[in-house]
Amino acid sequence: MNNDPGSKAAIRVRGLRRTYGHGPDAYEAVRGVDLDVPTGTIVALLGTNGAGKTSTLEVIEGLAPATNGEVSVLGLDPIASRAEIRRRTGVLLQRSGFSGDLTVRETLRQWSGTLTKPRPVDEMLAMLSLEHKADVRMSALSGGETRRVDLASALMGDPELVILDEPTTGLDPESRREVWRLVEDLRERGASVLVTTHYLEEAETLADRLEIMHAGEIVRSGTPTEIAEGHPSTISFAGALEVPNDLAGVTRVAFEHGRTTLETAALQRSVTDLMVWAAHNDVALDDFDARSPSLESVFLAIADGRTPEPATSLAEGSVR
Repeated sequence: MNNDPGSKAAIRVRGLRRTYGHGPDAYEAVRGVDLDVPTGTIVALLGTNGAGKTSTLEVIEGLAPATNGEVSVLGLDPIASRAEIRRRTGVLLQRSGFSGDLTVRETLRQWSGTLTKPRPVDEMLAMLSLEHKADVRMSALSGGETRRVDLASALMGDPELVILDEPTTGLDPESRREVWRLVEDLRERGASVLVTTHYLEEAETLADRLEIMHAGEIVRSGTPTEIAEGHPSTISFAGALEVPNDLAGVTRVAFEHGRTTLETAALQRSVTDLMVWAAHNDVALDDFDARSPSLESVFLAIADGRTPEPATSLAEGSVR
């Protein structure tokens, strides 16, 4: 009996590797990725620049073969069974490539002709708040409006699996939240969703689980709370100060971008000690900021090449 939870996932990836080129010039963009999108959930794939997200998505979408590893989409091989998968999947690419000469209504009508059981064009226009743009040519739309047409086409077939690559790029905050509602509705109807995004707030709001890629590997997995758990809180203030090396819980002090930043495993105690020290020494802590660990702090540490580890006690020499 197979007890692997990924065996029942809408997307299951094991040991995925993707290499460009051959010989000494070969470049491995994806390095042994494992990834699951369980049925009826939303998984967000985040990545630093050049992390390998696009290379991973292209294999999942059946646009390119894996160099090594196993990939299953709806229980099928994404290349050998691409036609069957396409019928059951909605994909939103970063660029759709629709003709600029057609109106929005004509574009959606044309797209509906490629689907087995398309939802009505007028329904999609209403769903994406595009009724007033129905007879406008695609070339005359704003970037955000074009993105809504792209999303309408991805959802028109009422897919059981949806892959959304940067779905809210170019949208204003109100439109972005409307897209969030639509994605949440997909999950409520039982669809599975894999979404890539640069907006950390979007990932935290939508996703049941996050996967963070860096340098071709998944380096963090879990809910936002799980990813942040055990990582340092931060205290920062303007200017460079020589703070004492015995502040409770502090594990690291750095001066960057005109600010002094302290990482701590005990935020409240560190703030208290710092404030007492500042008061006794008549030191002003300008533009003071104290934050609990967050997805943003973990992500930025990964992007800076400083993969965060759970907070530990102060190491000798770690504070100036």
